Amino acid sequence: MIATVKTYFENLNLNDVSAERQAILRPLVDYIKAKTNSQQPINLTFICTHNSRRSHFGQVWAQVAAAYFGIQDVHSFSGGTEATACNPRTIAAFERAGLKVTKTTESENPVYEISFDASMAPVVAFSKVYDQVPNPARGFAAIMTCDHAEANCPFIPGAERRLPIMYVDPKVSDDTPEEVTTYDARCRQIATEMKWLFENV
Repeated sequence: MIATVKTYFENLNLNDVSAERQAILRPLVDYIKAKTNSQQPINLTFICTHNSRRSHFGQVWAQVAAAYFGIQDVHSFSGGTEATACNPRTIAAFERAGLKVTKTTESENPVYEISFDASMAPVVAFSKVYDQVPNPARGFAAIMTCDHAEANCPFIPGAERRLPIMYVDPKVSDDTPEEVTTYDARCRQIATEMKWLFENV
């Protein structure tokens, strides 16, 4: 694992995951355990409205946590109810957390490769609808990271489980003096909860 990512990840304090949040995360722990015990692929699709902030945090940190704890055959994805772009503030938060980010296309919806381990394929991040390739069409857990997507997308075709694990949108601080602090806090919260989750698998 890249040294900066390992340091960031190991410094995450699992005591920050409250009993209330643990109860919200527990069904996903159980889903991953069941898949592991049956030796089936573990496909996790993190969903928020625009696939620009929280869902990407979930996708990347789930993949990092799975690798750190040696949980095999985990494939994390992200999507939205509509496609926009992975927000550059999200990308900046990943970079501040020590991840290596490479922009591979220049467009209104750029594609980023987010690396956490030189020996592993990077996470490919761009905004897409939750059922768009490369996301799985069936056999996955749909992890709803925002209340808008949860309320407006009552049925996710192909999902084996639908799990609401919601976060406050860091967009609330866009273009304010609190912007960096808010994005870093949300990045750290999601990273910490993914660490707790995979440590308990």
